[in-house]
Amino acid sequence: MRQIITKVSIIIPFFNCQYVDRAIESALKQTYKNCEIILVDDGSKQHIDLIEPYKRKITYIRKQNGGTASALNKGILNATGDYFSWLSSDDLYHPEKIERQLQFMLSNNAAISYGNYYLINERDRIKSEPVGVGLPDNWFFVRAMRSGCIINGCTVMTKMDVIKGAGMFDETLPYTHDYDLWLRLIPSYQFYYFPEPLVHYRVHGNMGSIKHKEVIRNEIHVVKRKHRDPISRLVNSMKQERRRRNYLR
Repeated sequence: MRQIITKVSIIIPFFNCQYVDRAIESALKQTYKNCEIILVDDGSKQHIDLIEPYKRKITYIRKQNGGTASALNKGILNATGDYFSWLSSDDLYHPEKIERQLQFMLSNNAAISYGNYYLINERDRIKSEPVGVGLPDNWFFVRAMRSGCIINGCTVMTKMDVIKGAGMFDETLPYTHDYDLWLRLIPSYQFYYFPEPLVHYRVHGNMGSIKHKEVIRNEIHVVKRKHRDPISRLVNSMKQERRRRNYLR
């Protein structure tokens, strides 16, 4: 019964993306029906016509250009769901993504989860084996996140109160706002790994991670420095706890 009343907000930030109609279609085809789809147009000047056929089926918000973080935050502030799910406008959801990941979270009493995914090409064809990074336990996860972001943001599902309580996405970070938010959440919440590859991550020539590679690298260093001390304290605390448990055995 709990799953029936739980509402999920799928937020799609959009800026000049030629694949946006495919993303919307994949959100509309979810087997879990208690979803709202919020598309935030971040001041696009291209491919807006692709959205037109779907405006009666989704919540459409247009704003001045401010970056992906600002678009996500706008969507969150207008959302009415209990859970947040992020779908980039060039990616796709498997039809059972929301239903199966939500059930996984409810079964584990998880506040936040991230998952497995495939790489696809411009024609929606899967071009890889599943490439998500699942680790043996939270100790390995926190250490890995201290070194770099292993989470694909579009595989994340989290309670809306969690993301709002953390202050949402930092709009001063154009490319690593997701990594920054996950590091803010790590000291307070366990990240559960959802192993089913139900997100299709598109690799193409216009993707930001390729076009802005150097800027992103520098921004990652900024985020790491920002969170170095609290994450290091957490790692040391977890290390001591692991030693204590081993000693007790």
